[in-house]
Amino acid sequence: MNIHFYKYQGTGNDFIMLDNRTSVYDGLDLNQIKFLCDRHFGIGADGLMLLNTSNEYDFEMKYYNSDGNESTMCGNGGRCMTAFAMQLNVIKDEARFVAIDGEHISYINEVGDVRLRMNDVQGLSMHETYMQLNTGSPHYVYFTEDVKDFDMKKEGALIRYSPLFKEEGINVNFVEQLDSKSIFVRTYERGVEDETLSCGTGVTASALCLIKDQAGQHTISIQTLGGALRVECRNLDGQNFDEIWLCGQAKFVFEGDVKV
Repeated sequence: MNIHFYKYQGTGNDFIMLDNRTSVYDGLDLNQIKFLCDRHFGIGADGLMLLNTSNEYDFEMKYYNSDGNESTMCGNGGRCMTAFAMQLNVIKDEARFVAIDGEHISYINEVGDVRLRMNDVQGLSMHETYMQLNTGSPHYVYFTEDVKDFDMKKEGALIRYSPLFKEEGINVNFVEQLDSKSIFVRTYERGVEDETLSCGTGVTASALCLIKDQAGQHTISIQTLGGALRVECRNLDGQNFDEIWLCGQAKFVFEGDVKV
């Protein structure tokens, strides 16, 4: 099979994008997706996404991690998918699409800044040393210092494969607070089984944990290894949040053809 692909990145979180409006790529299997995402033998990416047609929405977003398995929601992926849909003339500057976790709305401007509406979050849980919540994907959030010095692959894997999380997996975020409205986040992602330069649902989870004790509307600036993001949200009661927006750049990198 010949595949025409597009490569996008959102703050270094990179994706292979396929226009699947004719369902031509429905037959891709786990091993083929792993090959395409392989950074040595394939195109190389943190994940692969299909842009599918939808009767009720502008499009459907289907996302696979680099291990070939279908994944839960990807925030940076949703922002890149919005930019991809605009490149294909599926949308202009606004999208209403559906992903595995339900409906999303997004907006894109002329310089590639995308605002993506994330689903409401219910049930932030506090533990002795960490917080846990689901922002479309499950996340473990740990606030600490000197995050830049962490061996993320080692430390993240210790938590992800611990007895508590080994079976279902979890994304692991180490967070350093820079000031009252600013954090630095590094994330180990399940399915990639390594650190990614940025994780949209991860920075969203980290931002919500930062302002859990401050009710009302907030804007949080996030630094990642891949660049800057912004999360806008409303804290209802310390455990439940709504009006959550993930904001930042989504960039086209290149396109090409590959055979599998």
